[in-house]
Amino acid sequence: MKMMRQTRPAKDQRERLVLLGLVELYLQSGKPIGSNTLRENGFDHLSSATIRNYFTKLEETGFLKQQHSSGGRIPTQMAYKLYADTLLVSEQKDVKELRSKLLKETREIALYLQSTAEILSEASKCTVFLSAPRFDHDLILDIKLTGIDQNRCLCILITDFGLVHTELLYVDKKLSSFTLKRIESYFHFRLKGFDKPTLSPEEEILATKLYGELMLRHIVGYTNFSSEDIYKTGFSTLLNYPDFNDASSLAQGLALFENPTHLRSFLQQACTENRLSCWIGEDLLPASGCTIIAIPYRINQTTVGAIGILGPSRVPYRKLFEILKTASDAVSETLTRSIYKFKISFRTPDVTNLTLTQHHSSLLQCPLLEDKTGVL
Repeated sequence: MKMMRQTRPAKDQRERLVLLGLVELYLQSGKPIGSNTLRENGFDHLSSATIRNYFTKLEETGFLKQQHSSGGRIPTQMAYKLYADTLLVSEQKDVKELRSKLLKETREIALYLQSTAEILSEASKCTVFLSAPRFDHDLILDIKLTGIDQNRCLCILITDFGLVHTELLYVDKKLSSFTLKRIESYFHFRLKGFDKPTLSPEEEILATKLYGELMLRHIVGYTNFSSEDIYKTGFSTLLNYPDFNDASSLAQGLALFENPTHLRSFLQQACTENRLSCWIGEDLLPASGCTIIAIPYRINQTTVGAIGILGPSRVPYRKLFEILKTASDAVSETLTRSIYKFKISFRTPDVTNLTLTQHHSSLLQCPLLEDKTGVL
């Protein structure tokens, strides 16, 4: 009897692990699972005959069913419930780890939000997108300039909050790398107060013109805020799902993810309903094989944006719901603490605000637009 008490639980545990492994594999593939398939996916320590014996017992107890005598097994509702209950225990630890990763007081708000999207994509194995308000008092820290071709230069602006903006500037003729570097040094002189570089009269005229063009574009883009900023990542995760092995299904999913208007509409709806929301299959036509789950987050109890996940219709909903709830709470807490600690203000989109208000006029007084040559 003593030996039976020691060996029977181990056998029951193996049977349970086989069941959980089958459910996990079925959720990934959507196809009936045979003994050889399961053995090739993490159960090579068991023989195919042993796995079939477990299948038979699990079928007798109502956890598995077989569509026809020679086919593989698929889980029943009982199996799904057992699988979900088992996950709850292990996911409590995962949720704590996820929360600790997302709790971080920082002034680099944009970098934090992009990092949040990356962390959530890794945790959910799905693509992630989130909307955000515009955060004020964000100054340009650095400017990079590089040539593209005869008439175009690419300018990269890096801000205090971690944002990266790009602007395409046009010139009359191709600029040498030496000239580009001196113009970039002129930008740093105007922006940060560095020593003024030695430029030829022609170079200084061009540098002054480009600097003025660049800064005015930045101001216009910064103040005319008519839609939420969108952060997104995780394109490649869709390739891991059998549902997207078909080129057409993958194209539909990516087309949805690449349409900012549609993404904003889902996030805005989650904000309006002020709860976790889910769209599945026909809700997303023509991307009928997809699922979108979204949840709002807050700053000081004010809803300011939402976090969304895009994946196939067959995803572990319970797990994703928990991930999004945890993320919403952590992001809300982080942003609320950060804006008070670093004295950052924020604003939501306003389609009627097409002029520079007193609230934004301080930008014109900061070093980034200080014009020492009298051009602006």
